[in-house]
Amino acid sequence: MADTDYQKDKDGREIALEARAAEEDRLFSPSAARNREAIREVFLQHMPPEGLIVEIGSGTGEHAVEILKAAPDLIWQPSDPDETSRRSVNGWARHEALANLRPALNLDVTQAGWWREIERPIAGIVSINMIHIAPFAAAEGLIAGAGAKLASGDKLFLYGPFRRNGHTAPSNEDFDQSLKSRHPSWGVRDLDLEIIPLADRHNLSLETMVEMPANNLSVMFTRR
Repeated sequence: MADTDYQKDKDGREIALEARAAEEDRLFSPSAARNREAIREVFLQHMPPEGLIVEIGSGTGEHAVEILKAAPDLIWQPSDPDETSRRSVNGWARHEALANLRPALNLDVTQAGWWREIERPIAGIVSINMIHIAPFAAAEGLIAGAGAKLASGDKLFLYGPFRRNGHTAPSNEDFDQSLKSRHPSWGVRDLDLEIIPLADRHNLSLETMVEMPANNLSVMFTRR
């Protein structure tokens, strides 16, 4: 296994907040190794046990693998606008022989109508550690697409750090400043002042919040 530099996009901009090891096409995320079991457990408790799940910003693909090993009746459609990440997801699918982990799509949720590439019906949409390391337009596009694509009763699952009514833990405040130093358009989003009102405009109602390790949250919305 070889060490890698900080993962960059095709234009040389950092898209990961950590150095990642690599083996063939597969990338290994230290943060995914720390939180994947906790995320898996919340997913299994609150998301459908079968059907098609669309993941936005799949990154290395390790979260998909972790969940699918515990939920073999799911079909998982990963996606990422970054080619290296898509190769990693596909490499993990081959390595783990997961027939229900589909080839990763090149989806950019900042592009209008991105959801038209996704088939129906789908059981849910998942995005893990994405909206704070992307422009706010990515959160807007993700939620607009969820509102357009999900049927009544289907769920959107978000995971990451959040502000609450303008406040956050000191560690998240430091993290927010670090994010903004990398890209001014990145940052910890406010769940109450930004995300919930945005979701409501797209017919998505807050269902459940689960406190996670390291001041993160898992947040589930249901399509009305």
